[in-house]
Amino acid sequence: MSAEANQNACVVIVGAGHAGGSAAAFLRQYGHQGRIVLIGDEPLLPYQRPPLSKAWLKGEADADSLSLKPADWYADNNVSLRLEGVAERINRAEKTVTLASGEAIAYDFLILATGARARALPVPGADLAGVLSLRTAADAERLKHALGPDKRLAVIGGGYVGLEAAASARALGGHAMVIERESRVLARVACETLSLFFQDYHGKHGVVFELNAGVAGFEGENGHVTGVKFSDGRVVSCDVALVGVGAVPNDELAKDAGLATANGVVVDLEARTEDPSIFAIGDVTHRPLPLYERQFRLESVPNALEQAKQAASAILGRPGPAPEVPWFWSDQYDLKLQIAGLPFEADRQIVRGDVAAAKFAVFHLKGDLLQAVEAVNAPPEFMAGKQLIAKRTPVDADKLADPSVSMKEVAA
Repeated sequence: MSAEANQNACVVIVGAGHAGGSAAAFLRQYGHQGRIVLIGDEPLLPYQRPPLSKAWLKGEADADSLSLKPADWYADNNVSLRLEGVAERINRAEKTVTLASGEAIAYDFLILATGARARALPVPGADLAGVLSLRTAADAERLKHALGPDKRLAVIGGGYVGLEAAASARALGGHAMVIERESRVLARVACETLSLFFQDYHGKHGVVFELNAGVAGFEGENGHVTGVKFSDGRVVSCDVALVGVGAVPNDELAKDAGLATANGVVVDLEARTEDPSIFAIGDVTHRPLPLYERQFRLESVPNALEQAKQAASAILGRPGPAPEVPWFWSDQYDLKLQIAGLPFEADRQIVRGDVAAAKFAVFHLKGDLLQAVEAVNAPPEFMAGKQLIAKRTPVDADKLADPSVSMKEVAA
């Protein structure tokens, strides 16, 4: 099919999250004239998820403020919505997607944006009411109603979502305990300096930590959770428990269709699977990271947007976007954490700024190349670090460590 013909092709998008909703918008922005069908298993229009663990829990956001586009945008742009639609099967030979309702939707191009789901904690009591996860607006709404003054939240897993939820619980006047099996929080996703800083900061705001702690199960009364049982037999009381122990890519639809998967759907730099008519974007993909010469699965809004652009560009025969430096952020209390890059094979760290003053950055270098930067309340370090990672040019470590040298000069 030529690029001109593709402009009138039917594009079916499975998954109406940030990635899927953005793909529909980029297709129209880039001039696509054909039919677009957007299938989502939730009853809501595509919405932003990062505020769910922060503004939503604190009552500072509602469904309208989270929507990526207003409701009339979809009708005005001829995007056919199938909300509460569950895609059950792809027939690659016939180029159709079959929904649980039995409806078969034909496509010329298919974009899989099925995201990831919360990893389950397979322990007794995990099915009690009040044992929650946090991936969707419905999850966030359940957690929101369980928080409040003097309510006790137990967070299983000291990752970013868990820490953000703990901060929100404290802001609402409740109690929060974070239970982590490793010796520090953020063990899988941050360096030790950052971990210890966040642990100390949360402690000063009243969050209690149980580290090196295994969870044996949940206890309850009348079907509702009342406590968390540790592996050593101790039990701590709680009114609600949030399980945040990672995510699993929703790649079963692709796998059942015979597409290659490896902790996510394997795609190329155009977000295209091994089937030239099928793309995959966002949290569900195992994608190339050309700056690091490897494949990896990322969970972030910037990643969803980049791959949505890749897929829309490839379908319409446009040049794809330049490879981006992966980046992430987290807001907790008055802290703005910004991370650029990934510390693959980094062999040394440089701390710049004042950790005690909550204004610093940790740079991760491999030789004299910057691999990643973790910046707390330090936007210049984040921005310049992101540029340095993208350039792949040697960095003067002495200048980088010296806060009297501006980041502009370091990056020059």
